[in-house]
Amino acid sequence: MSVKIPVTRRSPVLRISTDQTVGHDTVFERAQDTADSISVVQTGPTGVDAYDPLVIATVSGQTAFYPDPEPSIIEEIVAGLENGRVVSDTASAIVNHEPETRSLPVPETGPLAAGQRDVLGPCGWVNPLVPADYDLVASEYNTEVLGETRLAGRARGDATSDEAVRETWDTIRETDGEPVVVVNANDTDGRQQVDTTVLAAAPIAVLDGISAIAQHVGATEAVLYLNETETTLHSHLESAIDAAADVLPIVPQLVAGPDEYRAGSPTAALEALEGNDRVEPRLQPPSPAVHGLHGRPTAVHSIRTVLQVRRELQKPSTSDKHDPGTRLFSVTGDVTAPAIVELGSNATLETVLDAVEIDGSFKMACVGGVLGGITKRLDVPATQESLHNADLSTEGVIELLNTDRCAVTTAGKRAQFAATENSGRCIPGREGTKQLPNLLRDVYQESFEREKIRELGRVMSRTSNCRIGASAPKPVITAINEFESEFYAHTDGRCPSGTCTEKL
Repeated sequence: MSVKIPVTRRSPVLRISTDQTVGHDTVFERAQDTADSISVVQTGPTGVDAYDPLVIATVSGQTAFYPDPEPSIIEEIVAGLENGRVVSDTASAIVNHEPETRSLPVPETGPLAAGQRDVLGPCGWVNPLVPADYDLVASEYNTEVLGETRLAGRARGDATSDEAVRETWDTIRETDGEPVVVVNANDTDGRQQVDTTVLAAAPIAVLDGISAIAQHVGATEAVLYLNETETTLHSHLESAIDAAADVLPIVPQLVAGPDEYRAGSPTAALEALEGNDRVEPRLQPPSPAVHGLHGRPTAVHSIRTVLQVRRELQKPSTSDKHDPGTRLFSVTGDVTAPAIVELGSNATLETVLDAVEIDGSFKMACVGGVLGGITKRLDVPATQESLHNADLSTEGVIELLNTDRCAVTTAGKRAQFAATENSGRCIPGREGTKQLPNLLRDVYQESFEREKIRELGRVMSRTSNCRIGASAPKPVITAINEFESEFYAHTDGRCPSGTCTEKL
């Protein structure tokens, strides 16, 4: 019986890299209408918004890139491919590579060259919904690799965030009950685009990792938890699950959760999945590994953790360092177009500047999402230890802010966000998130109680039950550390940035 070769592995082939889940298909349709004898494949986004849509032409191990080409250029590209060559004159880059590569060939310069494309490798290159386009690991995974891994969980939605996943898996395997895996992809923070990008571009890679984790902990069921507003992405993932059902041992059930920031925390996600009216984090112990979804031992992981597990199975780490692997960052803020950048442990955060263009002059960055740490410096290694030592967060967002931004206002709006979004479950979180913005409003009333703010921050970070309460002081304290003079200037009625037109 003949085997049907996935169309992206034929040559020549024209790939149209764009986000299918938001309806960017005009270029794809134009290329399809123009092509006669070549394959035209709509792949997912590369993660570089400035290049979307990106036309990628491949002939026998040579690939040319054409960001957002004009219709006449598409006709030239197609004509060239049908004659067995790539058109070089209008290409932004041409790369020579192995003909059978399953990973996007990386140009030497430009946004795609920033960092590395390891976990991101399939994004923009494979057909998102064709399992044969991926190197799957779940069916023949090595349990010894996962049993010895030093990986730490990644992202706010992971119950093992910044902690060893192996210890949680061991607990689940040793706990009575039917285990289950919950993959938490419900994040309402618009700064965070990693999950939606990867789910659009390489959903079967995510399903592959979920299946491997489920087998390792002894689970026969898994849940992929999405935001209820992501209806098109939901449909896209249903198609991916249908496509993978015959090739993966375990595929997840899709469940939509409420469009609330707090619903993205690990145990609040469990509350939402159980259908509880009030979505709030649970008191711990017990941890979800012992008493999780409907009382079952549960692994609650993020998309990024799942992808790192899959990477570890493909390329087992030989390092004895804590938390091997790479980190995915959503680079946003005052930039002309956002980007997703993957950094290894030898790279610094400065690397992301090669992937985006800042609108104006750089002043500061908030690293770690809406409640991340504020810094003037990006020469920080992209490791968990280094990010913590720099008083930054590990949630995978780098928000680049220009000189028009006021440090006091930036910190204050994040404190207000925490006051609105916290669950009110514990006193430090409930009362602390009220007091923090009030203390910052006092700065505009000629009162900057620096030590009182610092002490409140220490109490909240150490005693809050929820991560919102514990994280709320970070942008405020780090903004004071970096821009203390701006806070004092505001007590004199002056904003050094010249942008404060109203009080918090």
